[in-house]
Amino acid sequence: MSTPNPYRDGEPEYQWGPSQPPGSTPAYGYPNAAPGYGYPQDPAPGYSQTQPAGVPVPYTGPPAPTGGAPLVSIGDITVMGDSIVTPAGTMPLKGSVWNATDMSRTEEKIPTHAIVLAIVFFIFCLLGLLFLLMKEKTTTGFIQVTVTSGGKHHSTMIPAQGPETFQMVMGQINYARSLSTM
Repeated sequence: MSTPNPYRDGEPEYQWGPSQPPGSTPAYGYPNAAPGYGYPQDPAPGYSQTQPAGVPVPYTGPPAPTGGAPLVSIGDITVMGDSIVTPAGTMPLKGSVWNATDMSRTEEKIPTHAIVLAIVFFIFCLLGLLFLLMKEKTTTGFIQVTVTSGGKHHSTMIPAQGPETFQMVMGQINYARSLSTM
């Protein structure tokens, strides 16, 4: 340590800090950072404007992708601005053929608890038969969506959440069909 601690002498509350034996070298990073570590030692070169203010500078980076943002996504099929991206590969959007097949079914049945309540309340009063009017609908199955374009074909299966799922998927397909004619 080349300079002694100026606070070593004098008041006792300033009697703090490490002491270095005379003639020894300080530990790594004390009291100054080691050269070549941390912030850059050389100052960064300043910004020099190459064109006068207000003049637009042309973009010289990599070309922007032509696809753009996804327009619609149907299962694992994604429609971009000019292409269709699937796990089978990328297909051109122009001239693509879209098909959808509804392979779902909706069943309506009387739940078990309604039958039990109808029997229990039939004994006490005839109003128990109203419990037999309770119905529950369950939808099972899939909607198959296929797309063919540029010699490639891809098919995906979308699970049916309810009876309205097929109409929702058909709306997306009709939008993709309208994009394919542009």
